[in-house]
Amino acid sequence: MLLNVVPLIAVLALFTIAVLVFLRDRSLACAYLGTALLVTALIELFDLFALGLVPGGMVWKNWSLLGEALLPPAWLLASLTYARQQGPWRIGKLLWCGISLTCLFLVAIFSLPLNEFIYAPDFPQEQLLFLNTPGFYFYIGITICLVIALVNLETTLANASPEALWKVKFDVIGLGTMLAVQVFYYSQALLYRTLNMNFTLLRSCLFILAAAMIWYSHIFRRGKVRIQVSRQTAYKSVVLLAVGGYLVMIGALGEGMKYFGVHFPSTVAITFAFLGGIVILVLLLSERVRREVKVVLHKNFYQNKYDYRTEWLRFTEQLSSSSSGEQLLQRILSAYCEIFGISGAAMFLKDENQGGYCMAAACEMEPIHDVILPENSLIKFMEERAWVVSVKEKNPEIMAENSAFFDANTISMVIPLFDGELVEGFIVLGKVIKPDETFIYEDYDLMKTIARQASLAILHQRLSEQITQAREVEAIGKVATFVVHDLKNLASNISLIVENASRHLHNPDFQQDMLASLGNTASKMQSLIAHLKNLGERELLNLQTVDLLEMVKRTATMLGKAEIDIVGVSVQCRVDEAEIQKVVMNLLINGFEASGTEERLQVEIGRKGMPFLKITDHGCGMSPQFIRTELFKPFSTTKQQGLGIGLYQCRQIIEAHNGKIEVSSLEGQGSVFTVWLPGVNEIE
Repeated sequence: MLLNVVPLIAVLALFTIAVLVFLRDRSLACAYLGTALLVTALIELFDLFALGLVPGGMVWKNWSLLGEALLPPAWLLASLTYARQQGPWRIGKLLWCGISLTCLFLVAIFSLPLNEFIYAPDFPQEQLLFLNTPGFYFYIGITICLVIALVNLETTLANASPEALWKVKFDVIGLGTMLAVQVFYYSQALLYRTLNMNFTLLRSCLFILAAAMIWYSHIFRRGKVRIQVSRQTAYKSVVLLAVGGYLVMIGALGEGMKYFGVHFPSTVAITFAFLGGIVILVLLLSERVRREVKVVLHKNFYQNKYDYRTEWLRFTEQLSSSSSGEQLLQRILSAYCEIFGISGAAMFLKDENQGGYCMAAACEMEPIHDVILPENSLIKFMEERAWVVSVKEKNPEIMAENSAFFDANTISMVIPLFDGELVEGFIVLGKVIKPDETFIYEDYDLMKTIARQASLAILHQRLSEQITQAREVEAIGKVATFVVHDLKNLASNISLIVENASRHLHNPDFQQDMLASLGNTASKMQSLIAHLKNLGERELLNLQTVDLLEMVKRTATMLGKAEIDIVGVSVQCRVDEAEIQKVVMNLLINGFEASGTEERLQVEIGRKGMPFLKITDHGCGMSPQFIRTELFKPFSTTKQQGLGIGLYQCRQIIEAHNGKIEVSSLEGQGSVFTVWLPGVNEIE
């Protein structure tokens, strides 16, 4: 009783789901899926009748065989259209031809009697069907078609977005279960040349479970789903198909060895197997074969020739990962070769020195030394039309002047690169890998789109290089400004010495100080010259232990002034004496310029936690806002002959020593600059 009830429930469940699918939507996809479910239900019903539910077992088995002949086209169409996006994906002519071949199963059924397929002397008492040769190949073909349908469903599931996956996963699992149990049932033909109908109970149970999952999905997870199958997945399917064909060939070779017996050595078979594997690898790695496969896939499975989103993302990633201008041009050319199946490419850019367009980069192409002048008909044509030039079209406006150039370099197409409305350059494509491939408007539109992006990337790269050069020039200018400022201070030092010489030249002590100051000034000028020679090298502080009081006294002596009062105690600092001396000299000169040469400056050296030196003048003073916003700003000055770099340089030097500079000032009363420096044990 159980043997009849479970199959009846399975038949009713399958019929119910088929009707539900038909009523849900009037699209072809639902029609194909409903037909596949209906055919499966009929086979289940006929097998149930054949097993003795009603008389005439072998007659019903004949009807079941007819239903099995309909399984391949029904399930292939259902798996190819279920939840598939109708836009880019389509069933092309080649695929329709493949599906049409499955009609041969029906032709075989109507051409041969039942006993040519199966014989069962004790059926239905003994539920085992023995297969004749036509029946053996009949069920092998059905198994292969059902496996392909199962792979199609897996591909749909793999390409589903998270939202779509939530809606279709129970549908796909249910349909996949139906296909899997049928593959298991019919695979016995491959192993035992028999069909064991004792497994029909197992098949019915799994059909009921699968129908329940589909019913749940259709009732509780409503909503249309359209999944786009990527071209990469389709190409991988071709690779898997090739590998599968190779394995079938190996199996056929092993089967054939039984007929050759000892006259066919196993070493020969192994040799053929390895040779076949090598041939498969060569074909799969061949650029020509890969292009052929891609073209066939595009023509027969997709409405659009290219997956624009994938191509655009890949091209953008290639551009963004370029580390130099030369690498950028190479990436652009290799992208054209890969996308359009071209053996080589070259890029011509405008060169003002040559007075025309010269080759700037090449990819798998011999160097081209021709210079294309702006007056060339090719350039004029691209400027006027903004078209991709195909050499095959033999455009008379262009060929008369450029046919020799095209032929000598095996050029197939020319793509303009625009900067605004001007042709900034162009890309020439070499031989097409698949010579008979026809390029259409879709190819030309994508070529022009990539060219626009490439033009922007080249312009961006050029601007980046110009900015880098400008920064280098700016850095050199800043260093030169620092050097000029130091020279200005040294010139001011000499000027003060000359000014005091008119009054104190007769004094022997002054003469000795003057000579010492002039010697120090000359030494510093030579040091500046050496610094300019080593411009660009990283400078390091020459740290040493320095007595701050003695260093300030030596600096004051260099100025040759008696109007400096230096007080304080000896304090040891760990500094670069030459750099700190620049700071002290700059602050002293600023003090004299602010207060006048007759005013006295006070310098105090001491220690309050950190060593410090304090320089006080009685000049014009500064406002708090000026100190906050303008005092240390580079290239900002209130002096008529100033450079606006002195105090900025002082702060940079002090901060490099991990010190700090403080300023207090009152307008009309003067200013106090306090420099804090690290002690001997406070800096490494």
